[in-house]
Amino acid sequence: MKWKRSERLVDITLHLIEHPHELIPLTFFSERYQAAKSSISEDIAIVKETFEEKGAGQLVTVTGAAGGIKYFPKMSDENIKAVVTELIEKLGEKDRLLPGGYLFMADLLGNTRLMDKIGKVFASKFADQNIDVVMTVETKGIQIAQSIARYLNVPVVIVRRDSKVTEGSTVNINYVSGSSKRIQKMVLSKRIMQSGQRVLLTDDFMKAGGTMRGMKSLLEEFDCELAGIAVLVETEHHDEVLVDDYLSLAKLCKVNEKSRTIELNEGNYFEKGGQSS
Repeated sequence: MKWKRSERLVDITLHLIEHPHELIPLTFFSERYQAAKSSISEDIAIVKETFEEKGAGQLVTVTGAAGGIKYFPKMSDENIKAVVTELIEKLGEKDRLLPGGYLFMADLLGNTRLMDKIGKVFASKFADQNIDVVMTVETKGIQIAQSIARYLNVPVVIVRRDSKVTEGSTVNINYVSGSSKRIQKMVLSKRIMQSGQRVLLTDDFMKAGGTMRGMKSLLEEFDCELAGIAVLVETEHHDEVLVDDYLSLAKLCKVNEKSRTIELNEGNYFEKGGQSS
């Protein structure tokens, strides 16, 4: 089959989007389309320019015998701002306010289009950090973790609250909840992590950071390295925060159950310098 250039461009684009952060040799495309490497190089240059112009990501060329190209999904700061604004507007809807000052977020976490965009926002920031695993604690952080992991092309590890027979041998730790000051337990299968992996922690909501500190303790048990912390919503902190150097998209500043008002601001994503370079 003889591929037209327009067909090659579409197919190359689709393949790169479906295989982010994966090194793809030029010979793969050359053999796929039965075309000269010079023609493939020209095609890739067109795709690269289009990605960068549209703020859809970055194509990096790796030289040498084992070289090729890698696609790093990224969003422009303008598009990230739009996602953060959409998130804050949705979180600020007054019918989200629950007794005790809690926010109803299940519908947002189940909104696959919004979660997909949020996953790409965080993946943009951590694209250059050589992440091996995205870790979260059951259950509300799972959607966010899966969305981030999709764009980083890495697996998701889910920390459990209780041991399951299907987990096999596990590592158990106790940690102190930052908000309630209660002793709680975390469980992770011994077979799911490898020593030396760089891990991105994520969750939907963070108060004082006790859950994040618990997951950090688990990483130490597995001799893994903390690569970053990504939080969808944090609360405005009046007490000491138990973790450092985290990213958040939105900050819950104040709720008033009587007037049913919710005050939100941007999180610290842009304070931390926006995207990684």
